[in-house]
Amino acid sequence: MLKMKVSCHLITWEEDFVKGMEEASSLGFPACETFTRIALKYEDRIHEFKALFEQHDLVLSALYGGGRFSDPMQFNETVAYNTRVAKFAALNGSDRIVLGPRGPRTAGGTTLEELKIAARAMNESAKRCYDLGVKACVHPHLHTELQNENELDAIMEMTDPNFVFFCPDTAHLTKAGMDPVTVMRRYKDRIAYMHIKDVTPDDPDRSKFPVLTGDEALPIFCELGLGSIDFPAVVRLLEEIHYDGWMTIEIDQSTSTPLNSLKVCRDYVEQKLGVSVRNRI
Repeated sequence: MLKMKVSCHLITWEEDFVKGMEEASSLGFPACETFTRIALKYEDRIHEFKALFEQHDLVLSALYGGGRFSDPMQFNETVAYNTRVAKFAALNGSDRIVLGPRGPRTAGGTTLEELKIAARAMNESAKRCYDLGVKACVHPHLHTELQNENELDAIMEMTDPNFVFFCPDTAHLTKAGMDPVTVMRRYKDRIAYMHIKDVTPDDPDRSKFPVLTGDEALPIFCELGLGSIDFPAVVRLLEEIHYDGWMTIEIDQSTSTPLNSLKVCRDYVEQKLGVSVRNRI
């Protein structure tokens, strides 16, 4: 088994993150990421938040920050929010936050001027995070101000590599027309966190999908190994660049149960990719 740090996102459990922790722990996961809005409810009860993680033998892999980076009127608010998230993460043993952009997108795509404004906000946010011992990682996301390859390239060029890192998401990169391995190789020195999730094929074989009944519409993203992404190639690259950060499994929507979907992903990672999920590094 390869020694890589595997986490999971509790998005599939929506607001019931305690049940998500219980079930993720039962499958042997050593870490999780949860909704930031849920985490910040414990901002004045840090000891309770820490106790939940200790109870379930988990650590916090990261939190999702972000903002509307391309809006100059939101600069101060965006910087303050990411600093707040980074401070909470650090107090709870995590040294990563995700800089998640927001929508809506400008018609025709984000302009160069908007990207310059976004880069300034990301730089300042990331420097504040770094001062707290937290690396801030840019995450391209569908239907937001940072979606396409040209937008990503511009942001990476205009941000400081000493402070602004990269969080590739295999599914969002793929759906935006990029090859995850190619993009990850380009920015290999800045990858500090990542989300791995799969993309449902255009013409899926429904018999391979874990569904409760036969008539649910399949979501755009699916369990690992059921979609179109070449994860063996992704893992080979991570090995090649000696990546030592978290690889966080994310399933936006389950067509069966969150526990079952996460088990499908765990089994794929261990049996097909040769990476031990239950490896507590």
